Amino acid sequence: MDLLVMKFGGSSVSTIAKINRTAEKIMDAKNNGHRVIAVVSAMGKTTDQLVSLANELSESPNKRDMDMLLSTGEQVTISLLSIALREKGCKTVSYTGWQAGILTENIHGNARIIDVRKQKIAEQLALDKVVIVAGFQGMTEDGEITTLGRGGSDTTAVALAAAFKASKCLICTDVPGVFTSDPRYIEKARKLDSVSYDEMLELANLGASVLHPRAVEFAKNYLIPLEVCSSMENIPGTLIEEEVSMEKNLVVRGVAFEEDITRISVFWKSHKSMNLASIFSMLAAHHVNVDIIIQSLTNHDRTNLSFSIKNNDLKETLQVLEENKALLGFEEMEFETGLAKVSIVGSGMISNPGVAAEMFQIIDRNHIQMKMVSTSEIKISAVVEANEMLKAANVLHEAFGLSNKIYEKGLSIQPS
Repeated sequence: MDLLVMKFGGSSVSTIAKINRTAEKIMDAKNNGHRVIAVVSAMGKTTDQLVSLANELSESPNKRDMDMLLSTGEQVTISLLSIALREKGCKTVSYTGWQAGILTENIHGNARIIDVRKQKIAEQLALDKVVIVAGFQGMTEDGEITTLGRGGSDTTAVALAAAFKASKCLICTDVPGVFTSDPRYIEKARKLDSVSYDEMLELANLGASVLHPRAVEFAKNYLIPLEVCSSMENIPGTLIEEEVSMEKNLVVRGVAFEEDITRISVFWKSHKSMNLASIFSMLAAHHVNVDIIIQSLTNHDRTNLSFSIKNNDLKETLQVLEENKALLGFEEMEFETGLAKVSIVGSGMISNPGVAAEMFQIIDRNHIQMKMVSTSEIKISAVVEANEMLKAANVLHEAFGLSNKIYEKGLSIQPS
């Protein structure tokens, strides 16, 4: 029998009724002759509620304590889903991340999976059991519980699919697939049949919450077919694989957008005292993810550096810079919050010059101010005011023809 890995997000297991529906979907796969590993997230908004409780006690809770706290959410779900499946006559076993053999690096709050120790799960699959695994979590070599960061259950699922050479990894969610943009905010967004790993990876890094970037990276590295599908309906979803059919003249395949962006600006009296490597090495050591970077040098030798980060990294970024001000040699710094990032993505950009100019003209015609810009071979991003984000996303989606039927196999994006 071939093996399916089925991942169910928090919205798909948020109530007892939805847990029963999830159990039925797993039973359908089992009755169709598949072995199944099910990976689940915490119920509904459980993780947010646990974070809120911690924040009532401390403005900066210890990261190890937070991993101990947040990892409890998935343990509730695996137990309830196992109970539901047993009531339907299915043999099951439920495992936390560490029981399942998910080995991670020694970083709390955003650890990466470094190995999957397969023995326990393999033994249970051989006994024809559905193995239910808590997503989002693992364990270090010395026994410390870790979490994988938001969206980490996707990564757990794809890592298990790679380790056990699954025929497919299903990401079962409350939407029927991947869309040209988030249908909650973009009225004419459409579901797509298929997308490529490269485009999905770019989009996931730009704020598409439908899949975690590490999950897409795992899938690409191990050529694991991913399908994003509905957890409530038995209908085809969106297949993510190495190659997808490309329509003629298709340039932009999706629009992504992401809130909670902050711009940091650092100023030096002279470019000679500037050391970019030191700044970004220090931030990397504190696991701060820097996105768009712009350096400017004036005629008077005054130099400034601007870069964007997520809002939740602001406090740590400011602290690192201030504590190392003398070493880094800068004169002053400032920051601007209330920003967002809007991006267009498409592999057709490689062979079609002028896409950036067209995007900027569209944004300018709609009187939206761009604060920062970043480009690559298959994406263009602009930082704008947060209250202009949806306006920018809608006009770009329409202007690049993503609402038209000819783009039926374009790429999808959703925000975080």
